[in-house]
Amino acid sequence: MKRWDKGWRLALRTAIAVFAAVLFLFPIYWLAAISIKSPDEIFAYPPVWVPGGFDISSYITLFRDGDAWAVWHSLVTAGVSTVLAMLFGTLAAYSIVRYRTGGDNLAIWIISQRMIPPICIAFPVFLLFVSWQIVDTYTGLILLYTAFNIPYVTWMMRGYLQEIPLELEQSALVDGLSRWAVLWKVVLPMARAGLFATAVFTFIFAWNEFLFALILTGSEVVTYTVKVTGYFGSQSTFWSKIGAMSMLGVLPMIFVVGTMQRFIVRGISMGAVKG
Repeated sequence: MKRWDKGWRLALRTAIAVFAAVLFLFPIYWLAAISIKSPDEIFAYPPVWVPGGFDISSYITLFRDGDAWAVWHSLVTAGVSTVLAMLFGTLAAYSIVRYRTGGDNLAIWIISQRMIPPICIAFPVFLLFVSWQIVDTYTGLILLYTAFNIPYVTWMMRGYLQEIPLELEQSALVDGLSRWAVLWKVVLPMARAGLFATAVFTFIFAWNEFLFALILTGSEVVTYTVKVTGYFGSQSTFWSKIGAMSMLGVLPMIFVVGTMQRFIVRGISMGAVKG
């Protein structure tokens, strides 16, 4: 009886997991299907669930017209801003944890900056960037995304660094290592899971950002989130291009999350968001 009950519970959990996987993966499948469907299949009713062919003309059009460069622009802005945010945010978190910089409330104040609605500062930021002449440039978006993500990185890394025993650093200092060497050779390797987990989420935040990318870009550094919206029109909607561009934008996320999955799971389990 116990064996049957155990098997029934395992089957139920497996069924729930499969259902959840299908539910969450179906939008990705539907985008991929739309990107390779013929126009007749896209507008068919009832819907064509499985494409009858493999039409990649929409992908060819994106690369031929240069629209696919939008994905590269997103990679550059999100990647560079993530590296910078991780660098400055980790140093800030270490200073708060080990030197109590700013007292007990600085970390709360830093993360509170992330709670400001972006629309409230969109116009001032636009005017500032116009005066600096960095509108529609890599520099502008990278600077903005870095500033927005530093509070998140600082808050997350503060929690991870608090898990590292102070005695290990003191022992390394006694052995002759400098403070920078301790940070590089002792602290960061022990916080590796937290570093990767925080970096992945920071990259995703920058990758998915739309409002400021829409306001601060025009034609030179258009990100993929902005480019996709250009295929929606009042007269017609280019569904095949939407599906193709969406897939080009989703694939880097799938790669990043897939390769960093073990670090993400381990990092989350370390309890990084504790106060």
